[in-house]
Amino acid sequence: MVLVGDDAARRVRGSSRRRGVVLVGRDQDDSEVWKRAVRIGPDHVLMLPDGEQWLVDPIADVAEGVGRPALTVGVIGGRGGAGASTLACALAVTSAREGLRTLLVDADPLGGGLDVLLGGESADGLRWPAFAASRGRVGGGALEESLPELHALRVLSWDRGDCVAIPPQAVRAVLAAARRRGGTVVVDLPHRLDDGVAEVLAQLDLALLVVPAELRAVAAGTCRVRRRDGRTGRQDRRPRTLRPGLDDQEVARLLDLPLAGEVPVEPALLRPLGSPKPPAATGRGPLARFCLDFWERALAEAGGTR
Repeated sequence: MVLVGDDAARRVRGSSRRRGVVLVGRDQDDSEVWKRAVRIGPDHVLMLPDGEQWLVDPIADVAEGVGRPALTVGVIGGRGGAGASTLACALAVTSAREGLRTLLVDADPLGGGLDVLLGGESADGLRWPAFAASRGRVGGGALEESLPELHALRVLSWDRGDCVAIPPQAVRAVLAAARRRGGTVVVDLPHRLDDGVAEVLAQLDLALLVVPAELRAVAAGTCRVRRRDGRTGRQDRRPRTLRPGLDDQEVARLLDLPLAGEVPVEPALLRPLGSPKPPAATGRGPLARFCLDFWERALAEAGGTR
């Protein structure tokens, strides 16, 4: 990246043209600035102080060495207790085990904290309330280093203190910083839809809806799909008379969504005290196999590599 002050533009006339040149001036109404721009061929012409924030972002991108954005996946349950948080953790654990830079984001302030599910509620590092005042640009490297590291991945979770409202602009800044680091970002989404969640949805590449094969879950999942993508006039899609024991294809058909796969019940996850290890940590079992298959397909479709 090359910044050329308007007062120095004449010194680079005749230089071979290249990408990444920004001509910086101070007077929007000075026609001479635009004439100089034609002579040196910059990518952008920027006027200070109005363009200061625009200038900060590309400078920071260069400093951080920003590359391909992280593949960002959101997970939401078709109803409460569907297993969305468990799947989100399993996806993140699997991604990290495959050697990808991975960040797990807990977007549900009332969920108790994903750090608990990973056994790291006492781990050092910042939680969501620390970012409530974030504005503008958050450094991706600084964000990563400030978060708890659990099972080879970073976790942005909630604490168990007072519920602090995170402004939408803070959510936007933090998630954008996470995406700039590359790798994968997995977001556990809440059931409600507010301005903060809307900021998350706007940055997702993929979303997974976890729906148990039962009538009520399908009906609830249909409502969630409509709320998030603005579907209307779909009353004909509501399940009415269904036989017991819905299979995965039937659930996908009723929701009018592509089927990512079926995860059979995993007994270890149903024990009262749960498993001593995080979901999918061993790399064995139906949940781990689903997650590995999902990442292989998703990364291939996104044009990325493992």
